[in-house]
Order: sequence, then C-alpha cells, then structure tokens
Amino acid sequence: MSIGFGIFLFVVGAILTFALQIEVSWIDINLVGYFLMGAGVVVTIIGIALLARRRQTVTTERTGVDPASGQRVTQRSTDADPLP
Repeated sequence: MSIGFGIFLFVVGAILTFALQIEVSWIDINLVGYFLMGAGVVVTIIGIALLARRRQTVTTERTGVDPASGQRVTQRSTDADPLP
C-alpha cells in the first residue's frame, strides 16, 4: 500500500508542478508540487525497504520409519524469524 501511495503522491505533485498554470497569491503551487513529489519518492523507498524486510519462515520435514508398526512417519516443523 505504501508503494502505491508514494506513486500517487509523486503523480499529484507532478501534475501540480508541470501541468497546472494557476497563479495563487497566498501559495506557490509549484513548490507544493515539488514537496509532494519528494514525499512520494521517500514513501516509495520506505515501502520498498519494508517489503524487502519481510519475515522469513523455515520449514523442516523429517521422515522415518516407526519401528513398532513399520509405517512411514513424517514430522514437520515451521520456525519463523521473530519481529524486531
């Protein structure tokens, strides 16, 4: 979600900066557009960094033969990295 929001901020900022030719005396639309584009880049980079830090899980499977019954036995265990 943060990657999409970052792209949205960047696009809105680019529209304000390059596509609109509006003069307002109390606010500089071009500066607001540049701020939104910068915020969009920062949010996108943070989103990519969080996506790369996803938790990893390791699944171990052991198979053996039960000596009493002679049947095949499979044991599975899953370990997840704890959150920081």
